[in-house]
Amino acid sequence: MLLEPQDVELFFRLHRTLMFFVNQRLKVIPNQLDTPEEFAALSPDVRVKVRDAFSANVDLIQAFVDENPAHFSEGELDIIRSWRHLVTGRFYVFRELKKYTVFLSATDPAIAYGVLALSQPFEDFFGPYLPVMTQTVLLPFKGVIVYDGLMSSYNISFGPGIRRNLNEDYKEAKARLGIVTSLPISDKPPPPKAPKAKSIPKPPSREVKDKALGVIRGLIDQFCREHLNEEYAVLCRRMAEKLARKRPSPLLHGSPNAWASGIVRAVGGANFLHDKSQTPYMRSTDIDHYLGTSPSSGAAKLAAIRKMLKVHQLDPNWTLPSRLDDNPMVWMLKVNGFMMDVRHAPREVQEIAFNKGLIPYIPADRQ
Repeated sequence: MLLEPQDVELFFRLHRTLMFFVNQRLKVIPNQLDTPEEFAALSPDVRVKVRDAFSANVDLIQAFVDENPAHFSEGELDIIRSWRHLVTGRFYVFRELKKYTVFLSATDPAIAYGVLALSQPFEDFFGPYLPVMTQTVLLPFKGVIVYDGLMSSYNISFGPGIRRNLNEDYKEAKARLGIVTSLPISDKPPPPKAPKAKSIPKPPSREVKDKALGVIRGLIDQFCREHLNEEYAVLCRRMAEKLARKRPSPLLHGSPNAWASGIVRAVGGANFLHDKSQTPYMRSTDIDHYLGTSPSSGAAKLAAIRKMLKVHQLDPNWTLPSRLDDNPMVWMLKVNGFMMDVRHAPREVQEIAFNKGLIPYIPADRQ
């Protein structure tokens, strides 16, 4: 971020006048200079010598204010008075932020300063790749921090280890003082950030849930009608409805085609749909293809369904009705501490199991 143009003009007018005064007192430059403008026209390498002499003799500010050779207003003199809080040294030009550029001091502990550029963005000096090490002087100016217009950079590249250390220094500096945006630095630690209020997401409406379920059921019905049978359609619809009733419903996130494929895969896996000896038979990749999704998406939804509903092969809850008789998992129960096939138990035992909902019907009645 740049200083406003009118402030840039004011800053340079005050600064060159003060530096001209400093040179008159300390005789850093032997050549005779008659005006502050002549001083400003000198090369940066020459002017930086006066700047460094000034940094070592900040008490000259009071002499300048007392003499006021340029007849500055009281407000302008106040700006110059504030420069006794200057910060000089080496800095890492560390990060570009919206309001300022972060200069991280090379001191221990490090201090992070938010610095405004003058008439040119810092990127024009250093390029887009940060961090960069520089030597300059930071000055307060009307409530912000600027640099004095003179910077020397070091042709140094920083490896991953140094970058990590700088990141740690930056975090510690922010925790200790925050990003300093005015001088002198306040003795008070930065106020703790108020925790962000967590927004509670609004639960989806019933209409949204029904719409998502309707789309998935439509895909399942068409697929089962064209490639499987009505038994599969009934179980797949039941599984979709069970998923829709979960809170929150997983069907609201992700592709309906992928969910339809995952549901058919889950029911098909419980009934060995992938086994060529079965009728109907279909490969998982064909299910994905016909339902318009990728194999990876179909597999991901299958894994999610198996985790949520605990679906497995020969799962009694998801076995086709026509295959219940041949599914041993439907009939294996523990009776008096022993596992047994309840189809071979007395009818009284079968009745108890049926009344408890442990088996789908009483086998003795079908015999």
